[in-house]
Amino acid sequence: MKIFKYALLAIPFLYFSCSDDDDSVPEPINEEEVITTMIVTLTPHAPVGFDTVTLTTRDLDGDGPNEPVLEVSGPISSLTSYDGSVQWLNEMEDEPEDITLEVIEEADEHQVFFSASSGLPLAFSDLDTDNNGEPLGVNFIMFPTIEGASASGSITVTLVHEPLKPNGGDLDLALSEEGSIDIQTSFDVVVE
Repeated sequence: MKIFKYALLAIPFLYFSCSDDDDSVPEPINEEEVITTMIVTLTPHAPVGFDTVTLTTRDLDGDGPNEPVLEVSGPISSLTSYDGSVQWLNEMEDEPEDITLEVIEEADEHQVFFSASSGLPLAFSDLDTDNNGEPLGVNFIMFPTIEGASASGSITVTLVHEPLKPNGGDLDLALSEEGSIDIQTSFDVVVE
């Protein structure tokens, strides 16, 4: 009987000591996407005599010891403009995951930046925007700044997550607060 009395006295203490003081729901973890591959496709506006050019970077070991493999399918013409598009993939999965869909769905949280090295006669214009009318850059136009010019240099493509917007196309400004680079690659190209 004594044990029963002590057990009854302990119940209120057990009840209060086990109560849930944390009514908040834990925030979901939004892990950054893994991007192993970026493919930039440049389709010429001129219908005849110019080839589609692809710029590809592939890093199948992620942060492993191997350097990314870069490929440029051919020269860029300074006699035509190009419709451009960018695709990102995670090829570490058994079936490659198209990260491009996530970038488009989360357009307010992403922006693509393009730059040409000094002396390369190319410029870029974004075609798509986020929900606030700010540039996204998954689809763009690349055009010659000097028709018929020849040069070699590099085109750098950068995907930024959580960029500061508006930023006027300034990559440094986009990165100035919470922005971080998801992937950035410079491709050596020839313009002729």
